[in-house]
Amino acid sequence: MLEGLKRLEYRGYDSSGVAVWTENGIKQTKRKGRVVELETALGDDLGGTLGISHTRWATHGDVTATNAHPHTSSDGKFALVHNGVIENYVGMKNFLIEKGYSFKSQTDSEALCNLIAYHYTKEEEEQESAGKNRFLESVRKSLRHVEGTYGIAVICTDYPGELIGARKGSPLILGLGKGENLLASDVNAITHCTQNVVYLNDNEVVHLSNDDFAITTVSCQSVEAVIHQVDWDTSETELGDYKHFMEKEIFEQPTSLQNGMRGRFSDDASTAVFGGLNLTPQELRQIDRILFLACGTAWHSCLVAEYLIERFARIPVEVEYASEFRYRNAPLDKNTLVVAISQSGETIDTLGALREAKRKGYRTLAINNSVGSTIARESDGGIYQHAGPEIGVASTKAFTSQIMICAMLALYLGRLRDLSYGDGVEIVKALKKVPAQVEQILEQNDHIAAIAKRYSKYEDCLFLGRQLMFPIALEGALKLKEISYIHAEGYPAAEMKHGPIALISEECPSVFLATNGETFHKSLANAQEVKARKGKIICIATEGCDIPEGLADETVLVPEAHEIVTPILMSIPVQLLSYHVALERGCDVDKPRNLAKSVTVE
Repeated sequence: MLEGLKRLEYRGYDSSGVAVWTENGIKQTKRKGRVVELETALGDDLGGTLGISHTRWATHGDVTATNAHPHTSSDGKFALVHNGVIENYVGMKNFLIEKGYSFKSQTDSEALCNLIAYHYTKEEEEQESAGKNRFLESVRKSLRHVEGTYGIAVICTDYPGELIGARKGSPLILGLGKGENLLASDVNAITHCTQNVVYLNDNEVVHLSNDDFAITTVSCQSVEAVIHQVDWDTSETELGDYKHFMEKEIFEQPTSLQNGMRGRFSDDASTAVFGGLNLTPQELRQIDRILFLACGTAWHSCLVAEYLIERFARIPVEVEYASEFRYRNAPLDKNTLVVAISQSGETIDTLGALREAKRKGYRTLAINNSVGSTIARESDGGIYQHAGPEIGVASTKAFTSQIMICAMLALYLGRLRDLSYGDGVEIVKALKKVPAQVEQILEQNDHIAAIAKRYSKYEDCLFLGRQLMFPIALEGALKLKEISYIHAEGYPAAEMKHGPIALISEECPSVFLATNGETFHKSLANAQEVKARKGKIICIATEGCDIPEGLADETVLVPEAHEIVTPILMSIPVQLLSYHVALERGCDVDKPRNLAKSVTVE
């Protein structure tokens, strides 16, 4: 369980705990802070062959050992771990207090644990569960009262060797081992034990022992398990010679980008080929509009997709925050295609938005990096990134992989319409060069680290770019905020004089993203406006850009390339800059405060 928690720590690291079934009751240990604190506290093995463990990202209640999971019922019979949010826990808690149950924590999860204990006792009194598993029936009855989301695992003192799990809205995966069965909220946690997994669906309950399992719904209907084999190399989730996962994943980008392209170009090298869209070319030609849905970094990749698809495929594109779309009644044309982007495939807001689009009858596609994820399974078709597992909370290789997939999608849709064969060939050539060009940029790591050292003392920073560089400016600002805690904002460069220029001073440097093209000289003019107000300038530009001497205080150059791939290339220096600034400031780059990798709660 400790090994699983270490592999899941990027999902939450406020506190952690384990609970093990023993003949003398449930024995548990919980600690505030990282998993290493729990490991130190445990010392010798707890013993036993059945247990549950959890690493927490706080939703309800302060970050304390008391609020850490697992939670036990006040009668001591049950222990539970829970991902998600129980929205009606206050009413549930008040009801249980009236029935004599007590509470130690401030969490919503403890209310569910006590509710299971309540139904367990009630069933005994009413003798309703004759011939049935009382433990299983108590969990089922309790879940029918839950409003919100959950991924749970529960053990009971009266049922040695039995574990019950259930999900609704939060991911839960069953691992089938040799002489053992496991539950996890992320496949990373169990790939060192087994490669055979079952992805549970919403409203499903799994009842397992070491050598058997059964899946039913909350309403008692049987479910036939579909077993998948995970093909991830477990070494991909190990640090190797790198100091941090973020550093490792930045330097893995030549490989991840290559993997995303492998086998996805036509024989004549003029277009992209995707096997899982489940839409014919004829159906795609009827699309009048594309709506992209995402959150965070993935939302920035959607903005890049908007520029590229409108530029090369001439299809109108809209980009929505998934968290906003799911609660809006946005009018969409009947020939709208909805595309959801999520690295994990489990982002709760993106999943909710996708479901809303499906409910209204729109065709849906997903771009994600996790085979078997909920978003991948519920969309009509999709494209896997094949970037490999990403452990660092701040996304790097998943982001550039998403841009690569979006560029290939723009090429594919363009070739279905009016993009010429010659243009297609040129784009394919440009895409194939990207891994080698990223290698070139990574060779400037020491140069960028030196720049970061000089600028790590500032508490504010602006990222500025035009057209395709605007989403990269937003992403650069987000990266710096996430891991170094510097206040940073991304803007279209021309918007500076409409307000943000008031922030410019010697204490607020600006990162300019400049590429050759029709807006290059306009960007230079914007940079001059910053310089005139004593602002320091870090210029990240493509080779061949004629930057006036003395304009930039620092310069980083990336290879000149086709415009369709420049967002990928320009992302690399931005990532390295943020990484090295965070190191200089002594921040934990892999586990930044208050953040979790996969956001599975609203």
